[in-house]
Amino acid sequence: MKKWSLILLIVAWSSAITVKAEKEHKPLGKAHAHNDYYHNRPLLDALAQGFCSVEADVFLKNGKLLVGHFQLELRANRSLESLYLSPLAKRVKANGGSVHKTKAPFHLMIDFKTDGPKTYAALQPLLEKYRFMITEFEPSKTKTKAVTIVISGSRPRKLMEKQKKRLAGYDGRLSDFGQAASPHFMPWISDSWRSHFKWRGRGEMPEAEQDKLRRIVRQVHKDGKKVRFWAAPDNPVAWEAFHKAGVDFINTDQLDELAKFLRAKLSN
Repeated sequence: MKKWSLILLIVAWSSAITVKAEKEHKPLGKAHAHNDYYHNRPLLDALAQGFCSVEADVFLKNGKLLVGHFQLELRANRSLESLYLSPLAKRVKANGGSVHKTKAPFHLMIDFKTDGPKTYAALQPLLEKYRFMITEFEPSKTKTKAVTIVISGSRPRKLMEKQKKRLAGYDGRLSDFGQAASPHFMPWISDSWRSHFKWRGRGEMPEAEQDKLRRIVRQVHKDGKKVRFWAAPDNPVAWEAFHKAGVDFINTDQLDELAKFLRAKLSN
């Protein structure tokens, strides 16, 4: 009996440690996991830290949407569905209609690395399979659900604009200003930081560039959209500048560090 009691105690102790390790933090609306699939546990590591936005690059290969940044990285068992859509669906069902237990908007950015129209054609029936949890877009309204899909990369704009109903939004660029694109079509504006700013995250950001950043954020928000920069400095100095300016999604490859930074902001 003593032997079995000891075994049961060890099992219970191990389970407690696992539960503690898997305990998730409160949602962080600004946290965006850039190239999320490079982490040890795609999607799950970001969710455990409270991230509300993740990014997956996809290639259309042999009729399947596979996740990776380069062709050489593609594996049949690393599909968009297996790494992202299916796990998200399980969580949404388990949490009563939300990705996080503490309800918060969640975004999945899908970056097309192959031909836009062909990749989108393969994506649409896959999204239909998960329609119950995916935000619906129409010309004059958006029906927000647990997961909002945003298409980036090789975006098939003309094809998407012709659709009266979509299960994905279009990721715009700063050059799209002035084209009267509805936020129900283009909910985000993303662009390369290096294409618009000289500051690289070392020392204090020049006042002129701070003003420029604030002006961009104001313009994007006035247009009813959210803003994100890629190829941006990824350190606390930069995160502070982006947070202060009101950037909606802060790009990072450093999940734990950005999460700690944002949680500190929430506690102040």
